Amino acid sequence: MTRELKGRHVAMIFGVAFSVIIAVNLTLAFSAVKTFPGLEVKNSYVASQQFDENRTAQQALGWTVRASALGDKVTLSITDNTGKPVEVSSLDATLGRATHVRDDQRPDFVFDGDAYVAAAALAPGNWNIRMVARNADGTEFRQRVILQVEDDRS
Repeated sequence: MTRELKGRHVAMIFGVAFSVIIAVNLTLAFSAVKTFPGLEVKNSYVASQQFDENRTAQQALGWTVRASALGDKVTLSITDNTGKPVEVSSLDATLGRATHVRDDQRPDFVFDGDAYVAAAALAPGNWNIRMVARNADGTEFRQRVILQVEDDRS
């Protein structure tokens, strides 16, 4: 005995399929909004007023920043345009995930003559270091440095 596929059956199939799609999309959207802090600066208009001036001063320093993690140590390397290590007058850094602030930490970076090193036990994945360094002349250097931590269990 075969059943006939009628219009109401097709309508129910479409209704169930679209309900599942909408439920999944809403779940993902609420999860994304709940976990992402969303703010880079408190007032974007005020920050934009000095953006070009700050960028020009920062680029004039000629610094390059790289980050790496090995074991329980994070290394932040700041070099000048000749490749020599830079010792800054102050360094403020926040280490955290790219998508939420739950795992944020403020490691105590210490200059070892070559780079800045701090203790930090990090799970594998994508991390960001949001740093603000100050040159001896007072020039501020801001950068978000991407740090990819590999799974060393393999």
